[in-house]
Amino acid sequence: MAPFLIERRSRLPVDEAWRRLTHWERHAVSVPLTRITVTTPPPSGTGTRFTARTRLGPLALDDPMEVVRWQPPTGHGPGRCRLEKRGRAITGWAEIEVYGHGAGSRARWTEELRIRGVPRVFDPLTAWAGRLVFGRALRRLLDG
Repeated sequence: MAPFLIERRSRLPVDEAWRRLTHWERHAVSVPLTRITVTTPPPSGTGTRFTARTRLGPLALDDPMEVVRWQPPTGHGPGRCRLEKRGRAITGWAEIEVYGHGAGSRARWTEELRIRGVPRVFDPLTAWAGRLVFGRALRRLLDG
């Protein structure tokens, strides 16, 4: 697995940061060549399933995910969400956490990513690419 961690501070209140980070279709705006389709009815919560499809010409890669933990923020604690990657090509998990931080919030994205068929020797490169792509997505979701 290629683990990585990204943290960002935001001026947004915790509830708004949580709403933006768990609005799954919005993630596609920040990830190049990707479209996200939610396959379960709203609202989001445990059991929500969606697929991120990245396409470059005739080549497409699906990354189906399921929310297995859903704990929205409360006045007493942070919001936490865990996604399990259920694909044939991409496996692993991601966790999104949103904490209060002064007048704003702090978001933490932790992920362990595995791309089947890619030798483990490339895990550092995979983690670097994950930090780059998801760091950009996190910044755009919180700033946009």
